[in-house]
Amino acid sequence: MYPAGFKGRAQRLTDIDVARVGRIIGVGEDEIRAVIEVETSGGGFDSQGRPKMLFEPHVFWRELGPGQKRTAAEASGLAYQRWGSAPYPKDSYPRLALAIKIDANAALRSASWGLGQIMGFNHRAAGYATPGDMVEAFCASEAAGLEAMISFIISEGLDDELRRHDWAAFARGYNGAGYVTHGYHTKLKAAFKRWQAIPDAFAPACPKIGLGSRGAAVRAAQERLTTLGFDAKGIDAIFGANTYAAVRAFQKSAGLVQDGIIGPKTWAALTKET
Repeated sequence: MYPAGFKGRAQRLTDIDVARVGRIIGVGEDEIRAVIEVETSGGGFDSQGRPKMLFEPHVFWRELGPGQKRTAAEASGLAYQRWGSAPYPKDSYPRLALAIKIDANAALRSASWGLGQIMGFNHRAAGYATPGDMVEAFCASEAAGLEAMISFIISEGLDDELRRHDWAAFARGYNGAGYVTHGYHTKLKAAFKRWQAIPDAFAPACPKIGLGSRGAAVRAAQERLTTLGFDAKGIDAIFGANTYAAVRAFQKSAGLVQDGIIGPKTWAALTKET
């Protein structure tokens, strides 16, 4: 179950995560970054380290169904039949806390969560058995939110639309029939154009790097090594002795030649989905 106050490890996304997950559906960093930007302005956590979350009273109304719980929720302003019946507060967590007291599962299902703003009721499409399991994972890392977003895209058959940059069709499937009202398709198109103008942080070519190398690829490798439990003693974009030792330890664990050099085989092992 999700941690108290919805505050977990709150591990941020790394450049290598974006490149790695994008490969699952055959897109680059720009497409993934565009969706993230439109959904959450680029980050999966709020200022308190909680997953970004929007509680939807009209969904809570539907999830509760007729009965005493819905009546209580309506009386408290936590549920109503139609979207837009009342303005949303800046912070949805107080509302969520009250909704959980009425029906915890329905409350979690009635909110959009994390980096990709996945609705709780879509937990299975996102790869989780329960909405609580999904929320718990999102409390731990943005990477979990990104992977769930990709799982949802695949489940809904939207990967083709994303690959061909059919923003209207993608927005219709991802955001629902009201996508035009909110301009999701135009926002996605504009965000993608902006990201296309920015060099990828993690080069798809995965350059060969070793002692003395510097730059974004080294930083990406250090971030990934650290995530996998191989401590490079800092993430500074400099391939020094500590990074060399971490690479060799990783190579040993992966059954690779322990030469301390990150070439194609080591990159493939490092970027393999865990």
